[in-house]
Amino acid sequence: MNTRLFRSVLILLVIACPAVAQIKEQNVRAELSFLASDAMQGRGSGTVYERIAAEYIGSQFRQFGLEPGGDTDSAGIKSFVQQVALQSGATWNAIGVLRGSDPAGEAIMLSAHLDHLGVNEAATGDKIFNGADDDASGCVAVLELARTLAASKRPRRTIYFVCFGSEERGGFGSQYFIDHSPVPLTNIVADLTFEMLGRPDAKVAAGTLWLTGFERSTLGPELARQGAALVADPHPEQSFFRRSDNYPLALRGVIAHTISSFGLHTDYHRPSDEVSKIDFPFMTQSLNSLVKPIQWLANSKFRPAWLPGQAPTR
Repeated sequence: MNTRLFRSVLILLVIACPAVAQIKEQNVRAELSFLASDAMQGRGSGTVYERIAAEYIGSQFRQFGLEPGGDTDSAGIKSFVQQVALQSGATWNAIGVLRGSDPAGEAIMLSAHLDHLGVNEAATGDKIFNGADDDASGCVAVLELARTLAASKRPRRTIYFVCFGSEERGGFGSQYFIDHSPVPLTNIVADLTFEMLGRPDAKVAAGTLWLTGFERSTLGPELARQGAALVADPHPEQSFFRRSDNYPLALRGVIAHTISSFGLHTDYHRPSDEVSKIDFPFMTQSLNSLVKPIQWLANSKFRPAWLPGQAPTR
């Protein structure tokens, strides 16, 4: 092949196969450092700081070019934040939408919870529960996947990027979203919840995340086949499948699992869960392994299913 012809073929290949955008460590650091900073006062469930977290995440969704999926004001303008009334006060969800081309309206969800435990004024020493791993890391996963997927070709399936409020107080944000879903739950092909993935788990291979309920459905094994650094949950005795915002969706029939790397570290629900403990290179690398598989899920006709006898029941 002569040089001119070779260059022409190479240019055509580059145009036909554009590079997949990569998640950058500097963005992961910037977002997580803000959400888990002392200024955010631990993002306590139902507090003004939880609302600030929701507004911040919503502003990022806007910057990435997503559609707003929150409340509509009296002027008919839709926002990225959804207020949920509670018996005492309110909680807030942040919702961004990457609209797909599928006329049938199929969708997938990428979700996390934005609240944590706030401030304990009675504590000795550090009183702020920053929640860097729990679950600022999950929110950043949702944000960076939103940034990356929005910069790519429009997907076939619509993608809902959702960060829920008040998970720590009983999952009020996610339950409201489910009860007022923007699409029929039967249209939601899958939900991936991101929870505590800022530090590696020594029980699995380096650079690897794990999926709760891996053995329950066809979703985890298929994502792994597509290149996701994803294995089965090595802590089945902890019942993590039932302990995050994926579970209410799963009980309603949606194939919903949580992606994590929580190695049972002793900073869980303590003020010591701080940004300084986050392994940013690990987090960035492992999240990047999910980009192509999630793009594949958003564009394929594959529909995951519960395996026989594995659909959760109350």
